[in-house]
Amino acid sequence: MDWQLMLDSLPLLWQGTLLTAELFAISVLAATLVAVPLAIARVQPQRWLRWPIEAFSQVFRGTPLLVQIFIVYYGLAQIEAVRESWAWPYLRKPYWCALITLTLNTAAYLVHILRGAIEAVPRGEVEAAQAFGFTFRSLYLSVILPRAVLLALPSYGNELIKSVKRTSLASTITLAELTGVANTLVSRTFAPYEIFLVAGAIYLVFAFAANHLVRLLERRMSRHMGAVPAPALRPIGPD
Repeated sequence: MDWQLMLDSLPLLWQGTLLTAELFAISVLAATLVAVPLAIARVQPQRWLRWPIEAFSQVFRGTPLLVQIFIVYYGLAQIEAVRESWAWPYLRKPYWCALITLTLNTAAYLVHILRGAIEAVPRGEVEAAQAFGFTFRSLYLSVILPRAVLLALPSYGNELIKSVKRTSLASTITLAELTGVANTLVSRTFAPYEIFLVAGAIYLVFAFAANHLVRLLERRMSRHMGAVPAPALRPIGPD
């Protein structure tokens, strides 16, 4: 094993790591902001509201992320209306195509996770809040969402780890993130073992940090909210 090569590769891999961190942070934050209102709409009784969201979730969870990236990056460019639209200066760049695809893919999984967590909020807590005259908005902001977030945190943590690894597919559309830089270094040095070992260690640090952050947040929220009751079976919607 060439330890000196592994040390020499760190500066270039660090540059790719910064782009990986950027893609991960922005896509997860944007996906969370998208997933919360979609999950709330998903548990409502109106079919016209639920079905489009379920279709979105099934499409992005049921197809490979690599295919989705190729469709956005290569496929949209074949549509004349897209090339003539205001979005083309962004959609022509691999960075924005990767970021949009990662956001939508992660949002599809988070909608599924949050929907289950909202439906698992104890019905008694919801009925008690309704008896006190909570509006639909205050019911979700003060009662349902805080409890649902606590219930969803373990699955959310797993999704964060998966999101870190998904960023590696951005290298397939020429982005020089961590995997892309590692591939370039391998083509120059013909030393895949050393280079990918360092890249894998960096991904492992990312995953450990994400998991540790979620565990800290879960413990902090648990102290304030107490033990989590058994889940309810009925979906929660407005009366």
